[in-house]
Amino acid sequence: MSQGPLAGVRVVDLTRVLAGPFSTMLLADLGAEVIKVETPAGDQIRGQGGMRNGFSWYFAGFNRNKRSVKLNMRTDEGMAILKDLIRTADVLVENFRPTVLDTMGLTEEVLKALKPDLIVCSISGYGQTGPYKDRPSFDFIAQAMSGFMSSTGYPDREPLRAGLPISDLIAGLYGALAVSASLRRREVTGEGERIDVALVDSILSFASYFAANYLATGTAMERTGNDHPVVAPYGVFRAKDGDVAIAPSNDQIYGRLVDALGLREALSGPDFATNAARMKNRPRVNAIIDAKIGEDTRDHWIDRLNAAGVPCGRVLTYPEVFEDPQILAREMVCEVEHPGRGPIRMVGFPMKLSEAPCEMRNPAPELGADTTPVLEALGYDAERIAALRDGGVI
Repeated sequence: MSQGPLAGVRVVDLTRVLAGPFSTMLLADLGAEVIKVETPAGDQIRGQGGMRNGFSWYFAGFNRNKRSVKLNMRTDEGMAILKDLIRTADVLVENFRPTVLDTMGLTEEVLKALKPDLIVCSISGYGQTGPYKDRPSFDFIAQAMSGFMSSTGYPDREPLRAGLPISDLIAGLYGALAVSASLRRREVTGEGERIDVALVDSILSFASYFAANYLATGTAMERTGNDHPVVAPYGVFRAKDGDVAIAPSNDQIYGRLVDALGLREALSGPDFATNAARMKNRPRVNAIIDAKIGEDTRDHWIDRLNAAGVPCGRVLTYPEVFEDPQILAREMVCEVEHPGRGPIRMVGFPMKLSEAPCEMRNPAPELGADTTPVLEALGYDAERIAALRDGGVI
């Protein structure tokens, strides 16, 4: 078994639900030892999502490769244990609201005293500063407050959220990236870091041409559904047996599309000669292409368009995705044996590293499964551990 690039890094994980656990899962997948410190009730998603054999596969998919310590942090003894853990850590990740760490007694000064070179990553809805910092927030609110919802959907309907909790996932990615960068910086300077990641900031950073267009012109772009806001044609077209997504992103690829569809004559003339002209006449362009695509099956057109160098693909459902030969070849579905729970299927590793690949070292832990060995490693003897358990601290 190889060791990942973050092998030897210890992360104390105080996060729950999604943005934080996704961030620490990425660190764990890359080899870090992640100790998930949970309250006696446990992370709430242990009881959410698809359940089999009494276990949440939603939880399993975001907490693999971690260890679980069950700790009552509302007690003095519990906080003392947490501080002992932090002394041994390289990284602390939390996703409480701002000031909660301070309320717990883990101020910046206390954390520095515990571990001067500690890297602390805080993930929250609005960040640690600004007038909204104390507001509660979830992914749905971040999608709304970032402008993301205003760009999603059709112009004649209400704004739509993305089906996935996208701001949680983006914030988790940024958290893991910032931690990795801070670990590298610490190697050079010997200094720790305070990382502040906000869901709203994170999803706003993905605004791409919507942000650029507004900042350049002062005009907000309209929602365009499956049509591209700045390229035409570009969207979903209906074949005899279902939908095909087609993305001719420039004039060269558009020319390939026209030839592959046999529509050179139908789409000739000044109304279709440039992207700007096609944007003005998009309903006509789309109607001509849609009619042609409707003459044959998805597989026919996907084979033909891919051969011509036109990006396209079927609009797959998740049952189709998880049986797709490309997904399977990329090992993006994995099965993990969970003691007492049976095999659990989950999404695989998207990061493919040749020399130190991500590995499935451990399934998601049962609540508190690692409390005793973690405390033993801290130097707690059996008598003290028993007393802590009897007292409801662990």
